[in-house]
Amino acid sequence: MEHRHPVLWGTIILTASGIASRCMGFFYRIFLSHTIGAEGIGIYQLIFPVYTFCFALCVFGIQTAISRLMASALAQKQEQHADCIFLTGTVMALSLSLCASVTVYVFASWIGTVFLQETRTVSLLKLLSFSIPFGVFHSCVNAYYYARKKAEIPAFLQLLEQTVRIGSSFLIYHILLSRQTEPSAWMAVAGVLAGELISAALCLILISAKKLRPAAPVSFFQTGRDIFVLSLPLTCNRVLLTLLTSIENILIPIRLRLFGLTGAQALSLFGILTGMVMPLLFFPSAITNSMSVMLLPSVAQKQALGENKNITSTIRMTVQSCLLLGLFCFVLFFCFGRYLGILLFQSKTAGAFLRTFSFICPFFYLNHTLMSILNGLGKTLRAFLHNLLAVLIRISFTFFCIPIYGIKGYLWGILLGELLTTVLNLLALQPAAIKQRPHL
Repeated sequence: MEHRHPVLWGTIILTASGIASRCMGFFYRIFLSHTIGAEGIGIYQLIFPVYTFCFALCVFGIQTAISRLMASALAQKQEQHADCIFLTGTVMALSLSLCASVTVYVFASWIGTVFLQETRTVSLLKLLSFSIPFGVFHSCVNAYYYARKKAEIPAFLQLLEQTVRIGSSFLIYHILLSRQTEPSAWMAVAGVLAGELISAALCLILISAKKLRPAAPVSFFQTGRDIFVLSLPLTCNRVLLTLLTSIENILIPIRLRLFGLTGAQALSLFGILTGMVMPLLFFPSAITNSMSVMLLPSVAQKQALGENKNITSTIRMTVQSCLLLGLFCFVLFFCFGRYLGILLFQSKTAGAFLRTFSFICPFFYLNHTLMSILNGLGKTLRAFLHNLLAVLIRISFTFFCIPIYGIKGYLWGILLGELLTTVLNLLALQPAAIKQRPHL
């Protein structure tokens, strides 16, 4: 089955592990909501734009380049070149990650007090900075196995990382209780570090067992240039989008204060939205995320072999599957969102948000996979422009509408942004557009 249907098989494996991981994550979120509260979750969520920005800068473009270039090389039976791509890309990503880690640690005070406007994030940022190189190495190893369509390894690593993260947080929580110390967001960040450390250690063991074939220095130089050329626009795109998304997340609690909420109320509402509601709404995207991961190298291989009809068939199947999933989830959250919020998080606000934000499900699930196909076809600039439009729309609604209409103004921005992105993605993936050169 793996040989005849690698995308389907890989999607099944990653979906199974993704669902298991997210189930664990939901129990973890419930645990955090009961121990550190909505405000604590809000503080915890505030630092992740910085973490995401570092990953965007260090590894996002390189990971995609590794997966795409390795897939093309393997399709042409160039095993040595594929190994060279992985080694070169990993060295490049790790070098950047070490610089990012040091920068975040040194400037944590400025980032926390000036950029995030929350002094309680400073110590969390310092602790989180240590996990950046481990997470970057983990991402590169995942790209290696995705290109080879061996999804079971990344699936296992995902479960391991989640297990260690949750287990470490539970252990720290009980230690804090024994010392009669109040739990805080620090224990959740410590869990992130522990999870990335253990998964990176296992990645190192797995890769060390592989007898990667050495290549001549000129091959590494040429490969590094190829990776740089492909990853640079991806990295720049992701860095800009991440920066704008970070501004969006920081603006939400600030603009909610202008709506009339206190600082604690705004931070709590932000924690409920980003730490409880959004993860639950996007829980089914474990399926579409898995599909996206497997589609990118598969589409790149089909493009290298000139199989345009197969690409069109893949896009058609993707659209149908994601729309069915999205419509089902919309009905589920719209009808039962209030009950789920109270049952899982003991929060009526979370339940109301689940029902209100359920409308974005069909568009979000579909856009995620279509973006992966665009990147797999080399249409990175077009994918970036579509994402940029959606983020700018959300920021505009966050800035202008939240002070007047509250959190509903943010919902309108998400809906409009996702709807326009869906239309643009579908237009960019018409059969005639697929045959064009991949620069757009």
